[in-house]
Amino acid sequence: MAITELGATAGADETQGETCSPGLACLLIERDEAKRLALMLKAIADPTRLQIFRIIERAPAGEACVCDLADCLGFRQPTVSHHLKLMTEAGLLNRERRGTWAWYSVNYDGLNRVRAILNPSAVAAATA
Repeated sequence: MAITELGATAGADETQGETCSPGLACLLIERDEAKRLALMLKAIADPTRLQIFRIIERAPAGEACVCDLADCLGFRQPTVSHHLKLMTEAGLLNRERRGTWAWYSVNYDGLNRVRAILNPSAVAAATA
């Protein structure tokens, strides 16, 4: 198969007289936005971080303390803190310092951005 000028692949259809048409709407995500979205996806694409996210999302008060997460997961606090830091930096969690402990809650703007990546039409319909 060859690549045409339009970026489409030329194959068996060309031999039958049909050619590719420029029907694609090349609506690319801006590069900086693509990098931010990739960072979010990388931050959530880890089994431990998915577990942490789910625990926080389903917490009765909608938030969890790092010490409670460590106990729940059976990991040491520095390990949990590392995962929480990555998810907070990616925009998936909010962090609030209370005394010596940090409390985490879901950042719903970040969660909606992830949802928009996976199902853009559903998010557009929900916000309309």
